[in-house]
Amino acid sequence: MINGKTIAALAIATTALVAACGSPATPTPTSGASSNPSSVPSGQGVSGEIFVSGSSTVEPVSQAVSEDFKALNPNFGFTVEGPGTGDGFALFCEGTSDVADASRAIRDTEAQQCLDNGINYVELMIGVDALTVMTHPETPVDCLTPADLYALFGPESDNVAAWKDAAALPASDPNFNGYVDAATIAAELGSTTVYPELALQITAPGEESGTYDAFIELADIGGPAVERGIIGEDDGPFLRLPGPNYTASPNDSVIVEGVEAGPGSLGFVGYAFFAHAGGGLKAISIDAGEGCVAPSPETAADGSYALTRPLFIYVNTDKAAANPALSAWVDFYLSDAGVANVVEVDYVALPADSLEATRNAWAER
Repeated sequence: MINGKTIAALAIATTALVAACGSPATPTPTSGASSNPSSVPSGQGVSGEIFVSGSSTVEPVSQAVSEDFKALNPNFGFTVEGPGTGDGFALFCEGTSDVADASRAIRDTEAQQCLDNGINYVELMIGVDALTVMTHPETPVDCLTPADLYALFGPESDNVAAWKDAAALPASDPNFNGYVDAATIAAELGSTTVYPELALQITAPGEESGTYDAFIELADIGGPAVERGIIGEDDGPFLRLPGPNYTASPNDSVIVEGVEAGPGSLGFVGYAFFAHAGGGLKAISIDAGEGCVAPSPETAADGSYALTRPLFIYVNTDKAAANPALSAWVDFYLSDAGVANVVEVDYVALPADSLEATRNAWAER
């Protein structure tokens, strides 16, 4: 079953990650602490440039912060891009970027790459997101369970072409996997959801995306896959492979357009991209055992929405020490004015104690 993550639990986990030392996931902290940046004066006259790359989910926040900071400091320059969390960490850990936006925590393998390359960093949690499963408004599905998410997205559904019946692969097809549709897999797992007789077309993130990784974890895609002998205990879980019925994209706008294309579509993005898309999409509620709960800032904030996840920025501390523009930008990001952008783009602000922990992590870097 999906385990809803409350904000308190996220804060505890993040604090533990920030406080950890001596492991590959946390390079040795650097010196150069600054004051707590809860309030940053305007018009600082900062000049210089920064390069931010990574999560397309966090990109709107970092973009908004950078635009606000530049309005106060006309000589400040910035590049913010969103190729995906994995690609962002690759650039960050080779020393190319100054900041990695991330919609998941750094992996041990990525942290080891940073360590091997002498990249010191600090992890800063900046907000919370309701990862949103969505479809076309004319798709007659309003709520899905963990069994449904596995049936539609899991590794057994690689060749499934329909929600139910229509457009299923024939048994004579060499790629036939033993199932006629997603409904059959879901029913075997105990789902009673009524599926429409529609072709299934998924447009969703690919493996370079932190949203992809977060969905696997939060939807517990690996649990049923292990129980049913599809993967081993030590194998990394994965979603269905990209193919004719799964278009993978690191671009959230492309995902939105794909799901808007017509009935039977399915995908998932960060809540902000859903909220700004307009009436061409319908959010699907998730029933993790306590009834159907729709994604929203409120249900993410109180932990009742099961697909709730933390959002991060990772800052190269050596570059921050050498580049006053970078350290001033992070100060502004964590100020009251900066973190207000988290809410402005429709994510969820950190509770006061978690924000204080983030500010302390930056001050004690």
